[in-house]
Amino acid sequence: MKGTFALFDIAGYVALLLWGTHMVTSGVLRGYGSALRRSLGRFLGRRPAAFMFGVCITALLQSSTATGMMATSFAANGFLGLAPGLTVMLGANVGTTLIVQVMSFNIALIAPVLILFGTALHRRSDDVRYENLGRVGIGLGLMLLSLHLLVLTMAPMENAQLLKEGMQALAGEPVIAMLVAAALTWLCHSSVAVVLLIVSLATGGVIDAPGALALVLGANLGGTLPALLEAHTPVARRLPLGNLLVRAFGCVICLPLLHPLAHWLAALGDSPARIAVNFHTAFNLVLAIIFIFPIQKLAQLLVRLLPEPPRPADQGLPLYLDEAALESAGVALVNATRESMRMADMVEGMLKGLVEIFGKDDTSRAAAISKMDPFLDRLGVAIRQYLADLVGEALNEEDGERSQEIHAFVINIEHIGDITANNLMEFAAKKAERGQDFSADDIQDLAAMHSQLMESLRLAIAVFMRGDLRAAQHLMERKELLWRLENDASDRHVRDLRQQRDGGGGDVYLRILRDLRRIHSHLAAIAYLPLERAGLLQGRLVQPHANTLVEGKV
Repeated sequence: MKGTFALFDIAGYVALLLWGTHMVTSGVLRGYGSALRRSLGRFLGRRPAAFMFGVCITALLQSSTATGMMATSFAANGFLGLAPGLTVMLGANVGTTLIVQVMSFNIALIAPVLILFGTALHRRSDDVRYENLGRVGIGLGLMLLSLHLLVLTMAPMENAQLLKEGMQALAGEPVIAMLVAAALTWLCHSSVAVVLLIVSLATGGVIDAPGALALVLGANLGGTLPALLEAHTPVARRLPLGNLLVRAFGCVICLPLLHPLAHWLAALGDSPARIAVNFHTAFNLVLAIIFIFPIQKLAQLLVRLLPEPPRPADQGLPLYLDEAALESAGVALVNATRESMRMADMVEGMLKGLVEIFGKDDTSRAAAISKMDPFLDRLGVAIRQYLADLVGEALNEEDGERSQEIHAFVINIEHIGDITANNLMEFAAKKAERGQDFSADDIQDLAAMHSQLMESLRLAIAVFMRGDLRAAQHLMERKELLWRLENDASDRHVRDLRQQRDGGGGDVYLRILRDLRRIHSHLAAIAYLPLERAGLLQGRLVQPHANTLVEGKV
């Protein structure tokens, strides 16, 4: 009966270890995920920088699995090159070993301090960042406490002959031991937790050094599986598959050499636990040294193994809204941004040939543009639903603001698509049906207004992607320019009609000008949120437009 209770104790302490790891990971991502996301783009110019970034971010997240899933999503969406992503993962693999090295020492005395400090910070702070810092402190304290309790529970089991014989039998079959540890790591989604469990087993004398090394190999192999199995496209599978191939190569080399490796590592510490910890570090460090130089060739091999599939004919299907990424707000927001840019590209294509359509009565092109609106609407619905699902996660203030910006951008782009496909193309069809022609002056003014509109679209995209306040201010200033262009063109057109010059088109032309200005108003609305947050816009100028936009589409 005592053995049964001991097994329940062990299971509970392992669960506590996993929960502590989860709290650290979620605390860092929720509190500082936006900063990490921005840093990811700055540290990838050179391999050493990318490698060190992988080390540092994994040391913060306490999980190479979390780093792997974040990097996988960025690589799949084109925000991170495959070779830099693989280099980040080499660093992440080394970063996990640093965590294990620190945790393997007897530092359980600071666990109550960390939990006390974290609880006080989490409950008392109104700042989301400090609140999540408290979450990290609690998580670290729980990890140390669970390890301490595991060691205490394992100590009497050194004399439990049945358990010892079972573990020794498993260690006698290193391939099976490796596969069992890999499966356990995949289930736990944490190689750190599993390696620390192996260290606890070795500390309690339940398993010898070669057996511990076999299990450590399995933990390294299993740590690559969550990101691979949760990737849904060939492009998304490239990076985790590369990480799996790197570690599988190391496992194949090391499996026949477990006893010699244990003997060589004994010089750095002869206890099975210390040998296992040092082997974990050496294994990943040597693999990083071997693969960091030919990483580009590995990336090319992965592209050949997993070529990009042809894009679906249905343009309304989202390509980047990965449901698995909802666990990480930073990654999910990047996915939503990428999908939103698809909508912007579609609208740019719809607007690009407007002057030619009205000047040459290109009805076939007008019909093709009209058919684009349902695709835009479906993408908009998918993005808004994705953001709504993300609201269930705890967002920090910066991520919440970014979610609002994406939402506003999508709504305005949808409105532009509606005006273009339903209004402007209807006017083009009426003009062609009636056989009306615009004068040369009409076409010239229309082209000038259209040119300014396309420039404003480029500014709006810069505001959305980079939060460029100067571009936002410029975009708002251009509202007067478009208003003046519309008025001048309208006045000239009306004068031509009164003088009975060749100014056909009547009110159709005036409505076209009005809708082009309406499109610009939606582009300018994209600048409202960043300017308002920066205190560069008076509230009375923003609020009526912002409410109209939100209420008009939600």
